[in-house]
Amino acid sequence: MIRFEDVSVTYDGAAEPTVRGVDFEVPEGELVLLVGPSGVGKSTVLGAVSGLVPHFTGGTLRGRVTVAGRDTRTHQPRELADVVGTVGQDPLSHFVTDTVEDELAYGMESLGLAPDVMRRRVEETLDLLGLADLRDRPIATLSGGQQQRVAIGSVLTPHPRVLVLDEPTSALDPAAAEEVLAVLQRLVHDLGTTVLMAEHRLERVVQYADQVALLPGPGATPVLGTPAEVMAVSPVYPPVVDLGRLAGWAPLPLTVRDARRRASGLREQLTGRDEPTPTAVPIPVRAPVPRPAASSRWRLRKKREVAATSTTPPPPVAEVRSLAVRRARVQALRHVDLTVTPGETIALMGRNGAGKSTLLNTLVGLVEPTTGTVRVGGADPHRTPPRDLVRHVGLVPQEPRDLLYADTVAAECVAADRDAEATPGTCRALVSGLLPGVTDDIHPRDLSEGQRLALALAVILTARPPLLLLDEPTRGLDYAAKARLVGVLRGLAAEGHAIVLATHDVELAAELAHRVVLLADGEVIADGPTAEVVVSSPSYAPQVTKILAPQRWLTVTQVRQALR
Repeated sequence: MIRFEDVSVTYDGAAEPTVRGVDFEVPEGELVLLVGPSGVGKSTVLGAVSGLVPHFTGGTLRGRVTVAGRDTRTHQPRELADVVGTVGQDPLSHFVTDTVEDELAYGMESLGLAPDVMRRRVEETLDLLGLADLRDRPIATLSGGQQQRVAIGSVLTPHPRVLVLDEPTSALDPAAAEEVLAVLQRLVHDLGTTVLMAEHRLERVVQYADQVALLPGPGATPVLGTPAEVMAVSPVYPPVVDLGRLAGWAPLPLTVRDARRRASGLREQLTGRDEPTPTAVPIPVRAPVPRPAASSRWRLRKKREVAATSTTPPPPVAEVRSLAVRRARVQALRHVDLTVTPGETIALMGRNGAGKSTLLNTLVGLVEPTTGTVRVGGADPHRTPPRDLVRHVGLVPQEPRDLLYADTVAAECVAADRDAEATPGTCRALVSGLLPGVTDDIHPRDLSEGQRLALALAVILTARPPLLLLDEPTRGLDYAAKARLVGVLRGLAAEGHAIVLATHDVELAAELAHRVVLLADGEVIADGPTAEVVVSSPSYAPQVTKILAPQRWLTVTQVRQALR
């Protein structure tokens, strides 16, 4: 159904091809998973299937890509639209209508389908993806995960023979991700739909793949094989595979069920050993600390001396009391109480639309409380000028492009240093820690989604705010980039910075968070230590916890340390 014949793609101005030697076939009715580190060209390979590369992106494509017998070099994307449905990393860039139902119908209208067929398919898709309650909602009022489900639904309604999906579960909560993947399985098995999908959260998807295509590095030749074969050599792999490698299991397990069947010996080895907390892992990376101005160093030293001799606990970085937020017809938050202390890392979790992003936006002053109070650093965020508020709190949003406006990475870093009044080079040092190999002259738009997010994080961290807020910070990050991010955030927490992150990444919460706050329908339904909250939840427990239950291990790192 999809055939790559010695394909390479070189973008304008690039010295080397982004991808090279891509030569494999995706048979009809199979799900092929495209994996590899961030920035190796996965999105480029997907774009070549839909014709967006090179017709829309520019650059030079050598070799040949055919889809259902159509050569993408001679067929424009509009001439492939009846065969290929595409969902990119950024759903907002795909939407052309205002409401959910209209968006689901738009693709079919463009293909000239009959109204009765359109109505039936819209209803089917609303039910398949759990969108029925949102059918009349404006797309702009939806959460990131809800928008992602709408984007997936909009390409399902025309019934394409080929689906090309770029990180389709990155913004979805665990239950919604399982629903979407179940739908894809049904399309593959029952209707013979061909799916080519790139995804970093392999713990969610690798077990569903018929084949895995690994791009091991920029410009490297892809490796194709069964999931077990590729995971044995892949530089990116989910926790279940990491645990299997640690325990020496062969063949490597791909699912929690397979791993549990082999885990009895490992459980015996771990019996009686202390189960460490997430913060017991040594800090591998420490963010640079800008040197204070000479006039302020004496005051800073005196503050430290006073703090060292005081037994009074430090004041909270942020306090939320009886918070309620109503946005248009939606009660986004209700009766929320939250206290954030220095050095604490809190993971906000919950299904899509639970109010996580709204809570973060309230803390940074972008949303005004309907009732209740919010205090950050003693200030009222929505009444504090941005230039003053940046000294107290910084937010890395779901869409990192909202923070990036310069033409190069270097220019972004210079502007960040200037705005934060930080030592020149502070932002660049953070970028180097998070994104090794990214040069100064690259335009932010030419970075992958995960690389743009890391750059936006570096821009915010330059000001070193006492309270750091992150909205889906691992979206688009591979496991190595996520590990570097965890190291930076641990270093900040150790220095007294408070961190609140909204995430659906249960592995990140297990690795990093001291507390988990679980939201549902705008209310806090659980608030406690990470181990207590996630271990008792079938939806939010990490893979290692499920495999080694009833023991309370959270991460492979903890298990590795215990076995030393």
